[in-house]
Amino acid sequence: MEQLGELIRTLRKAQKLSQQALAQRYGMSRATISGIENNTISEIGLRKVEAILNGFGYELTAIPVRAQRPTLDALQKANFHD
Repeated sequence: MEQLGELIRTLRKAQKLSQQALAQRYGMSRATISGIENNTISEIGLRKVEAILNGFGYELTAIPVRAQRPTLDALQKANFHD
């Protein structure tokens, strides 16, 4: 969420929008926008974040985390047990 908040802040400032203006655009409070941007809001619906991002021309997506490559020790142990 922290990176999303930073992105939203950057996009908002690039369009010279205040937090209040952005909040009004999406039917939220200024405090909610501030909480999103500063990662201090306890719960925020994904639909709200998605709506804001879509408004800036971004899409909220989920991508798989890259599998961590095994270390040399792990490979040697695996080969030892085979």
